[in-house]
Amino acid sequence: MEVHKRRFGDRRDGKWLRDEDPLHTFMPYLLQNRTDAEAFVSEQIDITNILAYLEKKNAANPQYKYTLFHVICAAMVKTIALRPKMNRFISGRRLYQRHDISLSFVAKKQFNDDGEESLLFLKFDEDTTIDSLYERIRSEVTEIRKGKNDNSTDVMAILAKLPRRILAIIVGFLRMLDYYGKVPYDLIKEDPNYSSVMLSNLGSIKLNAGYHHLNNWGNNSIFVVVGEKHKAPYYDDQGNVTMRDCLNLGITLDERIADGYYYSKTIKLLKYLLQNPQLLEKPAKEVVDYE
Repeated sequence: MEVHKRRFGDRRDGKWLRDEDPLHTFMPYLLQNRTDAEAFVSEQIDITNILAYLEKKNAANPQYKYTLFHVICAAMVKTIALRPKMNRFISGRRLYQRHDISLSFVAKKQFNDDGEESLLFLKFDEDTTIDSLYERIRSEVTEIRKGKNDNSTDVMAILAKLPRRILAIIVGFLRMLDYYGKVPYDLIKEDPNYSSVMLSNLGSIKLNAGYHHLNNWGNNSIFVVVGEKHKAPYYDDQGNVTMRDCLNLGITLDERIADGYYYSKTIKLLKYLLQNPQLLEKPAKEVVDYE
């Protein structure tokens, strides 16, 4: 990511965009909450090429397999690297460009009703490939399933023991600090609400994708829900139908960070990468001709 000297008004995690057009300057005042400015996109993705790619990729690595989720995460990182406006956020009614590309999601330690959950917050750079991303996720998930807790869960565990009136006062104070970008870093360094993209892999628990809201805490601008793999009919230009493997993606965006045309091209790029997963073996910054 491009490095900028920090100026007055910049945040630890983002550069204040001072010279935006009047519409994007006013939008945070007209739509003050992130949940007021949600735009939802639902896409059905043909994963025929991804499954063939994964079969080849896992032939020599049967124990620790690459999965659909790894492909989707790598595609999101590359999409954001090539479409940097998607890595913006609104905080304190100002528009910022985020310094890092970060993904967050929940990892369940055991797949049962009582299995604990832990939050993962992972930063990536423009040299990230699907292989480096896979190694990072595998390492972090392994540590969590050995009993490691994330920082956010540890902080919440401490605060949850306080009387509710005191807890309400503390949370209110933290919201004020959040508005000015002054929340202590140790409290939020692994908080998924401060990531570029939050993902929920509902397909792993046999659920379909759907809408998920954004949150007014933090500065996350994109939430992606990954659905379960299933069969669906696809028609060619002659009207012939074939049944193909696919999955649904539910993508919720903060509409204040860019315009509809920019969103449209971003979704087009994401779908192209998922149709051509071999491109994810190149550094995220490497340009793709998807027009």
